[in-house]
Amino acid sequence: MTVRSAGILLYRWNPAAQLEVWIAHMGGPFWARKDAHAWSIPKGVYPEDEDPLTAARREFTEEMGTPAPPADYIRLGEFRQPSGKIITAFAAEWDFRPGQVVSNTFPLEWPKGSGVIQHFPEMDDARWFEEPEARTKLVKGQLTILDALSQHLRDNLS
Repeated sequence: MTVRSAGILLYRWNPAAQLEVWIAHMGGPFWARKDAHAWSIPKGVYPEDEDPLTAARREFTEEMGTPAPPADYIRLGEFRQPSGKIITAFAAEWDFRPGQVVSNTFPLEWPKGSGVIQHFPEMDDARWFEEPEARTKLVKGQLTILDALSQHLRDNLS
């Protein structure tokens, strides 16, 4: 059975007219000391009978601690990840400025084999990055989502 996830990629234009995207650093001990290719769009798994945009908005709220903006979302498409998971991604232009990012948490035995269950934030940071830098931050499987946004903007701004 294919795991499905839905997420939101917010974008804006900075004063120099450069594209910026809002992405989040994944939490937990595996990602703690990683920066390159350790960031993700806010997203999460959803059941087959749920509307993907509804799921994406819910997951954004859970991972950012702030509701997804009341924007006009466009569906960028479905993107198969190296793990086999399929992400349905949506994008919207919005100058998102939360006071803070407070993610939901997940339980994990840490250190491994210790029998101690700790709770870690799903996302431990989130911020705006210009597109070229975002390409060095996003996990490699999600670069196609950024490509789709770039293509959509080229198609609709010309």
